Amino acid sequence: MTAPLSLFKPVPIPAYSDNYIWVLAVSDDAVIVVDPGEAQPVRDFLLASEKKLEAILVTHHHFDHVGGVEELKHEHRCLVHGPSNPQLTFLDKDLRDGDVLELGPYTFEFLEVPGHTLDHIAYFCGGEQPLLLCGDTLFAGGCGRIFEGDAAMMHDSLSKLVRLPQHSLVCCAHEYTLSNLAFARAADPSNVALETRESSAQEIRADNQPTVPSTLALELATNPFLRCSEQAIKDGLAAANLDPGASEVETFTALRAWKDSF
Repeated sequence: MTAPLSLFKPVPIPAYSDNYIWVLAVSDDAVIVVDPGEAQPVRDFLLASEKKLEAILVTHHHFDHVGGVEELKHEHRCLVHGPSNPQLTFLDKDLRDGDVLELGPYTFEFLEVPGHTLDHIAYFCGGEQPLLLCGDTLFAGGCGRIFEGDAAMMHDSLSKLVRLPQHSLVCCAHEYTLSNLAFARAADPSNVALETRESSAQEIRADNQPTVPSTLALELATNPFLRCSEQAIKDGLAAANLDPGASEVETFTALRAWKDSF
């Protein structure tokens, strides 16, 4: 059954094995989608909900985020917005840090958040219920693997996101929560809030429901990649016979390398 749509309440559509395509209602009969790596799940959703597709937002160039864009654009004649990148030939408008786009009731600010890829952007909409559409930069309980940038770049991007309102909904693009929290528990074993979150996420996934969106406040309390200034994270690295370094960036670098082989 199709989830009901209401303004400022994003709905995740599953795609591939663990991707999410986010849907936002812009009016009673129209939606926008974010990172449609596959076209068919979007088609199915639009048919079941009797909505039209008004626009597509893209966070970065990886195929599992853009694979369905050209088909959907051709079928629905909608506009596509995304980061400035010549690989993204389907864009109608490329966006840079600080640009603003209004779509229906949403005013999106574009934040450049390189690290996972060099072109990665996030979409932030403020208001009574702020929304953060962060692609593969910030995950529930984790952060994206670094493919094109470096650890200092990713740390800087995450630092930009944590300055947003703490009640922001964090809409990431993958269902990685359980594996992320398993690592987080290894890195931050004395965190009671993290233990509670992991138990809740396990129940949610046992019922085959999404663990996202989370909130920025929850991430700040339980996500080790946002807690690299905390002594508990440095202690967790040391307990694993890893050097936490002297700076927050060095701690983040060690933590990300540990996660890569966890």
